[in-house]
This record gives sequence, C-alpha cells and structure tokens, in this order.
Amino acid sequence: MWNAKTVACVIPARLESSRFPRKILALLKGKPLIEWVWMAAQKVKCFDEVVFAVDSEETAEVIKSFGGKSFMTSIACPVGTDRLAELQRTGLVKADVWVNWQADGPFINEKTIHDLLQTCDKDGADVWTLKRRIFTEEDICSPDVSKVVCDEKGRAMYFSRATLPFYRKVPDGKEKIYFKHVGLYAYSDEGLKKISTLSPCDLEVIENLEQLRFLYHGLFVQVHETEYETLEVDLPEHMIRAERIMDVK
Repeated sequence: MWNAKTVACVIPARLESSRFPRKILALLKGKPLIEWVWMAAQKVKCFDEVVFAVDSEETAEVIKSFGGKSFMTSIACPVGTDRLAELQRTGLVKADVWVNWQADGPFINEKTIHDLLQTCDKDGADVWTLKRRIFTEEDICSPDVSKVVCDEKGRAMYFSRATLPFYRKVPDGKEKIYFKHVGLYAYSDEGLKKISTLSPCDLEVIENLEQLRFLYHGLFVQVHETEYETLEVDLPEHMIRAERIMDVK
C-alpha cells in the first residue's frame, strides 16, 4: 500500500519474444529469469500483490514451481499493458495503482519503485513513468534508447527514438541535457481503464513506442527522475552481462 492506495504489481510474461525467444524461462545463475524478477518484486514492501500475467501453461507451471502466482491472459495481447487491462476487466486483480514490471527486468529495486510512485496518491496522473539523465553520444544518438522531454511540472511532452531535444542553439548559461525514458510504468485504476479503450496511433507505429499512444489521446503522463538503471535482458548476450552484475552484488 502507498499512502492508503492499494498497489498491484503485475509482471506480463509473454513466452515467445521476437528478439530472444523464450527468454523469460532462460536460466540465469541456475534460476529462470522470471524467478529473479519475482524475487526482486517480493522485496518491495508497498506492493499489496505480485502476480504474473502469462500466455502459456508452460510459463504458469514454472511460476508455480517457485511459489509465484499467475493468471492466464490472451496470447493475442500485443504489449504488456494489454495483459494488465485484461486482468482489470476480469476482476482477477483489483488495485488503485497498477505497476507494470517487465519480466526481463531482474534489477529493478525498491528505490526505483519509490521514485516511480512518489506522487501517485496526489497528482491525478493517468500514468507514471521514469527518466534518467544520459551523457554519452552512444546513448543520445541510439534509436534503441528512447528519449523523453517534459514540461516544467514533469509531465511528458514527447517520447522519441531520435535525439531529443535537437539543439539548434544552446541557451546562454545552459548545457545540453538529455533524458532516457526508463520503461517502467504505473497506472491509476482509471488510467488503465482509459488505456484499454485506446486505438494505436500513427506516431506509436512510426516510432514503435507504446507510450506515444497515451500522449496522442491526451492522457496525463507524469515522469519522475531516477538515478537507477533497470537493465533489461533483451538479447541472449545480455544474460552474460546480467551474470556479471550478480557476481558483483
């Protein structure tokens, strides 16, 4: 619970990802990747419930084997948010705030979640997400790193895979500042209901960024800054990086 708000953590777990098929069941230090994610989520004290939204019986059996709880969702769900919306519609999970914790994110921690949820009880946003300042040209220019710009109150104005903002001129006494969008989301219960009714927009398709659908349809997306990196496992070679990180911890 967060200041009288009930918080559900839902981990969408699609088995057949395009870039790394069956990655959620890949073994990391002897345990399936999703078990590491579940163990990390269990440490977050403000969660009233931690569940998986799965699309295969095989995944459900693995989750059962380590003591997790899962619900079956449609294999046709294109993104994780749709799995949360399906659980909401069916009433299988109920909450004031829904956290969408990716099944390939074993390094998210409680401090990151606190950054995410810090205003969820008072600002009236539909969606909360995170940004992290980036400095290297590789990150700033990479289409694999989505960038975000916000207004003075931290509301998202735009997300893009392009270098954002484009500095035609640097204001006097200022420096170039870029923020990476950290792909961790929380939704108000009403915000998730709104999202479930929205159709994809052209900008979302062009950039392949789901969050542009939220802005296109006028949802209030609050972005908080964090110093933490989520370090998702997107490719097979990322498993080696993940093992090295765990060896250091």
